[in-house]
Amino acid sequence: MPINKAQKKNNNSIKIAVIIRLFSYFKPYKLQVVLTILLMGIVTGAELLNPYLLKLAIDQYIVAKNLSGLLRLGLIMIMIKLISMFCTRGRIKIMSEMTNKIHLTIRHDLYTHIQKLSLSFFDNRPIGKILARVIGDVNSLNNLFNSSVTNLIPDIATIIAVIAIMLSMNYRLALASFVTLPFLVIFMGAVEIVSHQRWHIFRRKSSNTNAFTHENFSGIRIVQSFTAEKRTSRSFKQLLGENLNAFIRAVRLNDLFWPSVELSWGIGTVAVFWYGIRLLNTGTITIGLLVAFSGYVSMFWRPIMNISSFYNTLVSNISGAERIFEIMDIKPTIYDLKGAVSLPPIKGEVVFKNVTFGYEDEQIVLDHVSFNVNPGETVALVGPTGAGKTSIINLISRFFEPQEGEVLIDGYDIQKVTLESLRSQMGVVLQDTFLFSGSIIDNIRYGRLNATDEECIAAAKAVHAHDFIVKMEKGYQTEVQERGSRLSFGQRQQIAFARALLAAPQILILDEATAGIDTHTERLLQKGIEQLLVGRTSFVIAHRLSTIINADRIMVIDQGHIVEMGTHNELLKLKGIYYQLYIAQFKFLTEEKEISAGI
Repeated sequence: MPINKAQKKNNNSIKIAVIIRLFSYFKPYKLQVVLTILLMGIVTGAELLNPYLLKLAIDQYIVAKNLSGLLRLGLIMIMIKLISMFCTRGRIKIMSEMTNKIHLTIRHDLYTHIQKLSLSFFDNRPIGKILARVIGDVNSLNNLFNSSVTNLIPDIATIIAVIAIMLSMNYRLALASFVTLPFLVIFMGAVEIVSHQRWHIFRRKSSNTNAFTHENFSGIRIVQSFTAEKRTSRSFKQLLGENLNAFIRAVRLNDLFWPSVELSWGIGTVAVFWYGIRLLNTGTITIGLLVAFSGYVSMFWRPIMNISSFYNTLVSNISGAERIFEIMDIKPTIYDLKGAVSLPPIKGEVVFKNVTFGYEDEQIVLDHVSFNVNPGETVALVGPTGAGKTSIINLISRFFEPQEGEVLIDGYDIQKVTLESLRSQMGVVLQDTFLFSGSIIDNIRYGRLNATDEECIAAAKAVHAHDFIVKMEKGYQTEVQERGSRLSFGQRQQIAFARALLAAPQILILDEATAGIDTHTERLLQKGIEQLLVGRTSFVIAHRLSTIINADRIMVIDQGHIVEMGTHNELLKLKGIYYQLYIAQFKFLTEEKEISAGI
C-alpha cells in the first residue's frame, strides 16, 4: 500500500515524539547517564588509540627492529585494554540497574493510569488486549533501553572522531572508505518505512492472540460445557498462523539491515586497500599508516553496524511504545473536576433532579428521571431488563455521568466532589461476585484493609458465612483461587456480603445480589441483608420480588421512566406493572413447588 508524503511525515513526527517521550524516563537518572557516557568515552578513547599505536609499532619499532621500544608499547596497549575492560564492566552494571528501574517505572505508570480510566474504556476493550499492553509491549522496550544510552551516544561519538582522524591522516583514503555510505542510508530509510508498518501489524496480531487466550481460559467452563474445544483450538491455530506470518514478514525486512551494512563495510574496506596499495607504490603513505587506516575503517563501520542494530531494534519495538503511550494518553471520562471538594461523612440522602442519561448520546436509557431517597431508606428497583435500573446505581456511584440533570448526595452535586471521598462511603454487591486470588479472610478484608481478623470474622458471622468457612480445610485461610472457583455461587455471595458489611458504607447497592441462590441460602442471606440495611441508605435491584417485599419504597422502572412508586402493598393495590410481575412470579413459584412435591 503506497504511502503519501504527508502520511510519511506524520509517521516520522509521531516516532520522534515517542522517542523523546521514552528518553524522558532517563531524567531522574542524569548522574548515572553521565557516568555511563563518561565510562564509554574512556573505552572509546582507548579503542581510538589502538590503530595509531599499531602504526607506531610498525613504522617506528618493527621497521627499526627496536624490540625494547616495541615491548614498552605493548605494555602500554595492555594497560589501555585493562582500563577499557574495567570501564566496560562498570558501564554494564550501571546501565542494567538504570534500565531495569525505568522498565518497572513505565509498567507501573501504565498500570496506575489504566486503573484510573473510566468503565467505558474497559467496556470497549478485551482484558487480554490490555494485558498485552502492560506485559508484552512494555517488555518489548527492554532491548531498546539497553542498547540506547550504552551504545548509541558512544557510537555516534566514535564515528565523528574516526572521520576526523581518517580525514587528517589521508583524506583520499577516507573518501574511498565512505563511498558506499550514501547508498546505505537511502536503502535503510526505504526499508524502515515498510518495516515499521509490518511490526505494528505484528503487535496487533499478538494482542488479538492474547485477548482470545484470556477470554477462552476465563470462560473455560462454557467452552467445555458446549464441547467447543476443537472449534476454539482451530480459531487459536488460525490466530497463531496470522501472528507467525506477520512476524516473518516483519523479520524478513529487518534481516536486510545487517547484511547491507556488512556489504558496505566490505566494499569500503576493499576500496581502501585497492587505493592504499596504489599510494604505497608511489611512497605517499607508509605500511603502518595503511594498517592503522584499515583499523579505523573497521572502527568506522562497527558503530554503524551497532547503530543499524539499534535502528533495527527501534523499528521493531517503537510500535510497542506507541501502543503504550496511546493508552497513557487516554483521559478518564470520569475524574475529579478542578476545585472538587472532599465529600464529608454522609447521612445518605440521594436526589435525582431531572436526570437524562444514555451510554451513547443517541440511545437514551433514563429520560428526565427525578426522585428523592431519605437517609436510611431502602429502595428497591424493579422492571424489565434494559429498563435503566443498573444505570441509576451507576450514576449514584459516578461510574458514568448524566447528559442532563444532577445527582445529589446530602445536597452535594456528586460531580463536584472527589471520587475517592464519594466511593469510599459506598458499598456494592453485584450478581457476578468477584473474588481475588488469596485467602477467604483477605477477600473479606478487602472491604476495609485495616480491619482486624476478629472484625472480619464478625462480619462473616453476621451474614451467616462463618459456618461454611470454618468447615473448609484451612478455615479463613483457605485459598479461594481465581474468581473464587473453589466456592459455590452462594458462598461467594456470602463472602461478598461480609466484605460489604465490613466496609460499613453509608450507601449500599445490591445489584441482583441474591439471584441464582437457592431458597435455603437465600433465607440465610436475607438475615444478613437485614443487618446490612440497618442505618444506611440502600438501593436493591432484584428480579426475585420476594426479596424486596419489606423495602421502604419500590420504584418500577420501564423504558427509562419511573412508572410506579410505593410500598409492596401500595403497588399491589394499583394492579399495574408491579402487580402483574408479582402475580406472574407467584404463579411460577407455586407451579415449581407443586412439580417438586409431585402434585
